[in-house]
Amino acid sequence: MQKYSYVVKDSSGKTYKRTISADSREQVVFALQKKGYIILDVREGSSTLFGSTAGRKKTGGKVPGHVLAFFAEQLSTLIAGGVPLVRAIALLSEYSSNPRLGIVLNQVAKDIAAGNSLHSALARHPKTFNNIWLSLVQAGEVGGNLADTLGQIALYIKTQEAMKSKIITAITYPAILMIASVGVLIYFILGIVPTFAQIFADFNIELPMLTVVVLGVSGFLINHGVLIIVSLIVAFLAFRFYIKTPDGRKRWHAFLLSMPIFGGFLRNIYYSRMLTTLATLLRSGVTILNAIVVLEESFNTNVIIQNALRMAKADVAAGRSISDSFKAAGVFPGLMTEMMLMGEESGKLPSIIATLSKFYSDNVDQFIARFSAVIDPILVVGVGVLIGIIVASIFLPIFKLSQIGGN
Repeated sequence: MQKYSYVVKDSSGKTYKRTISADSREQVVFALQKKGYIILDVREGSSTLFGSTAGRKKTGGKVPGHVLAFFAEQLSTLIAGGVPLVRAIALLSEYSSNPRLGIVLNQVAKDIAAGNSLHSALARHPKTFNNIWLSLVQAGEVGGNLADTLGQIALYIKTQEAMKSKIITAITYPAILMIASVGVLIYFILGIVPTFAQIFADFNIELPMLTVVVLGVSGFLINHGVLIIVSLIVAFLAFRFYIKTPDGRKRWHAFLLSMPIFGGFLRNIYYSRMLTTLATLLRSGVTILNAIVVLEESFNTNVIIQNALRMAKADVAAGRSISDSFKAAGVFPGLMTEMMLMGEESGKLPSIIATLSKFYSDNVDQFIARFSAVIDPILVVGVGVLIGIIVASIFLPIFKLSQIGGN
């Protein structure tokens, strides 16, 4: 047996540096993965515990998803073509279209040349490469299929970016239309209505109820506009503060999942993302327990689902199947847990999970298509009705004045 030094991170994010005796590096990796650790590095020997990199300042920053997908594709192609890893990363660093990624890759190439593994070199740049990257690259290195794994990473990122793009596209036009409509309404209420209010006051005529209501709203907004804006800002800041507290965040995320119509849409987005990530990890050779650990750490967009993953992780660590663990969490739908059970029984769990992911992704696409088809005419008609009410409230007294003048 030989001595190996390793650096790992547990589910709470705490980092450990230890040594262990084992017959091979692969045996160390397997033992650590079985315990649910995120492995940052494993090296033969016990005297230098990654001194070449552990003490350095972490560099890098956020890089757009499509840039990382392109990098993964290029690196996969170069490695599959027989280009040495250090040389491949150095080339991609030199010709990267993103300066920030270029700087990161330059440092990664230096760390690998100094004797570090690829995933440990990437781990020094957590703002650029998240735990999903690290787990997949680590599995690819251990399994000897790094090129294929990088291809899966590229596909995974493209899938996530495509869904994000669809959602942004579906929201952009209604948002622009809403902003423009609100601007027009504010102009009418604060600019045009007060002018006619003064004219009507000069003539001292009895106004229709519709006109009285519109003039009252206009006057209230003009006289208390500053107070309203300040109140909205204070309410927004108070809300932001509340949802940052553990209880507030939990209540807010629970509300989002239970909203009529949109709650189901959000759940489908979360399930699709979660299952796509899980399928990619399992297909790359990551153990079930380690895959759930990665999911839990990366899934911070909704604390309800994150807590459910934490419960599932504990159950899997205790020896329960993934289907039973997800079912016991009480958050995931029955279809998901039953399909997982069939995947376990048939030995095709990654494929079944990928099929589930596509199912929820298709649901998201259908909702976006229907939402885009319905929301635009609703906004146009709604704004048209409001403007029509304002215009009618102005012209009704004018018609009355014209009748008086004719008499």
